Amino acid sequence: MNLTLVLNFLRDLAANNNKAWMDANRATYHQARAEYTAFVAELLRLASADLEPGLRGLSPSDVMFRINKNDRFQQSTEPYKHHMGAGFKPGGRHSGRAGYFVAVQPGGETYVGAGRWMPEPEQLARIRQEIHYNGPAFHALRQDATLLQHFPAGLDRSQALKTAPKGYDRTDPDIEWLRLKSFFVWQAFPDAAVRRPDFPARVLEAWQAARPFVQFLNDAMSGEESGE
Repeated sequence: MNLTLVLNFLRDLAANNNKAWMDANRATYHQARAEYTAFVAELLRLASADLEPGLRGLSPSDVMFRINKNDRFQQSTEPYKHHMGAGFKPGGRHSGRAGYFVAVQPGGETYVGAGRWMPEPEQLARIRQEIHYNGPAFHALRQDATLLQHFPAGLDRSQALKTAPKGYDRTDPDIEWLRLKSFFVWQAFPDAAVRRPDFPARVLEAWQAARPFVQFLNDAMSGEESGE
């Protein structure tokens, strides 16, 4: 795999983000996508063996996101994303489970992440319920030294309610966490790290550190921890 080619293509795309340029550089796009696909295939091989058996049988196309922006969420006139990304979850990228993510983007914007971003309302309610019932386990996971070694910022708190969610008191000692609308950790990587041959292994190592946290979320969303 040649992620330098991917970074170079995405850098050029960011400077020429329009359909005419993409059409004229379609062959280079397919080369870059092939290299990213090889990277994703290697991550699937590693992760299905050592991280999440439920990934077995999935192909890169099952987990890779399209480079075209989704019109429903588009906030600019640019038709293409600035990154190539993938979501590693049993059932594929659109599964409702918590899982593992990687997006390659030049300029130090590559990120590795894990968790559940903006879960559905019922899932969110179950996660909040589990935190409320089992706060010590949640706090032990989010403060775990190995997790914070790979994701030093801890949980992303950029998506949160301004007040207490329905059914919870704003004086609840866990209100800071009950207000969250996403339960996700992520860490950026410089381009030099992305180019290194051991980058897939570093991604897997970060995901391994987040595995207990991801399992907590999936158990909560499925109701396993509450005995359902």
